[in-house]
Amino acid sequence: MKARIAFIAALLCVAFAGPLRVDAQQTAKVPRIGYLSGATPATGGPFVDSFKQGLRELGYVEGKTYVLEVRYSEGKSERLAELAHEMVGRKVDVIVGANDAAIAAIKRETQTIPIVMTNGIDPVGTGFVASLARPGGNITGLSNISSELNGKRLALLKEVVPALSRVALLWNPDVRGALLDYKETEAAARSQHLELQSVEVSRNDDLERAFASMTNQHAQAFILTPNPVALSNRDQITSLARKNRLPSMYAQEEYVQAGGLMSYGPSTAENARRAASYVDKILKGAKPADLPVEQPTKFKLLIDLKTAKALGLAMPPSLIQRADEVIQ
Repeated sequence: MKARIAFIAALLCVAFAGPLRVDAQQTAKVPRIGYLSGATPATGGPFVDSFKQGLRELGYVEGKTYVLEVRYSEGKSERLAELAHEMVGRKVDVIVGANDAAIAAIKRETQTIPIVMTNGIDPVGTGFVASLARPGGNITGLSNISSELNGKRLALLKEVVPALSRVALLWNPDVRGALLDYKETEAAARSQHLELQSVEVSRNDDLERAFASMTNQHAQAFILTPNPVALSNRDQITSLARKNRLPSMYAQEEYVQAGGLMSYGPSTAENARRAASYVDKILKGAKPADLPVEQPTKFKLLIDLKTAKALGLAMPPSLIQRADEVIQ
């Protein structure tokens, strides 16, 4: 009798132990986060580090409470579709898109996996979201409102080059929001009585041609809008700008840190860090459709006085005083 009771008790233990093990495995599931960048590991890596810093600040531990899958297209726009397809195939829980081209590639692959933007140029204008307040689909995140800032960038260039009459805009037609960026810049240039030259940079080998075009058509300065191809080649760009004695204005401070003349805009690294809060909310059950898109409220002006001296420019003292950072 005792043996029979012991046998029944053992069967009951087995019956209940199975579901408990399954529940424990489900509870221990580690979320997988994808991160797709159009840059190289060298130029895009610091932004990935900023994103991971944001996750650490929220209590996440890489390898323990989340797994991060990072892919770089290394300035080759044609690789983004392949990388986005691969990432979706790995069934990640959420994907971070570092720029418009990456976001568009991911969007073509999935309408269900949540997508977080770190630097959307104009999310509504590009069709990524229905509205900033209520995105309405599987995409949300942060905008850099680059197109809205180009009027200010032109005005800053005019302070440095008072006789400025012709300025070039380097832009990438493969970037979803770049056309909007160009149109806004064109309108701002007209209002400031400036002639705007369009110079397209969509591949790594476009740069020499781009600078030849600017000098041949007598551009007196240029603006470079957000462009993963350019970011991957920022050292070459700033070197060519000095070689051709062209004053430059960039949307991202990383170019000034590489020897560019000036930059004005929000911090790309800060946007990447802030993207972690969106990922956190989504992993905890929030829907991208209900998370408003965040726009920057802080903008930094950086100036490299060494580059100004090399170009023979006398920077106005009032402009230097307004700068958030000056490289001596």
